[in-house]
Amino acid sequence: MGDRAITYDSDFYGWVQQQTALIRQGQWSELDAQNLLEELESLGRSEKRALISQVARLCAHLLKWRYQPAKRSRSWVLSIRSARQEIAAILRDNPSLRAKLTEVFADGYDRGRLIALEETGLADRDIPEVAPFDWQTAIDQAIDLNSPTDAP
Repeated sequence: MGDRAITYDSDFYGWVQQQTALIRQGQWSELDAQNLLEELESLGRSEKRALISQVARLCAHLLKWRYQPAKRSRSWVLSIRSARQEIAAILRDNPSLRAKLTEVFADGYDRGRLIALEETGLADRDIPEVAPFDWQTAIDQAIDLNSPTDAP
C-alpha cells in the first residue's frame, strides 16, 4: 500500500481500501477492528436515518394533503409516491429495519409534523401530535388529485 502509513484519520478512503484488502487476504489480526466496528455501526444508523427521513417526507405531505385539501397539487402526489418508493427500496435493501417500523414511524411522524407545520403555517393545535393515520395507511392509501375525500 506504499511507504506512507495509511490511517483512519489521515486518509479515510485509503484506509477503507486497506481494510478491504486485509479482509480479502484473511489478515484478520492486521485489521483496525475498533474503527471498523464504529464504521459498521455508523452504516446501520445511516440506513435507519435515511428511512426516518423518507417517512418524515411522506408524513409531511400526507398531513398537508389532509389539512390543506384546497392546496393539493400534482407535486404533492409525486412527492408522496417518491417517498413511498424510497421507503420500499430502503426496506428491500435492509429487511431487518422492518422490526423498527414502530419506532421509525413515530420518529418520522414527529419530524414530518414539524415540516408540515412550517410549510403550511398552520397552528400547532391544527395538526395532531399523534398520527391521524397508521403506518399501513401511510404506505398504502390511494392518493388521487381528483378525489376530494381521500385523506389518509
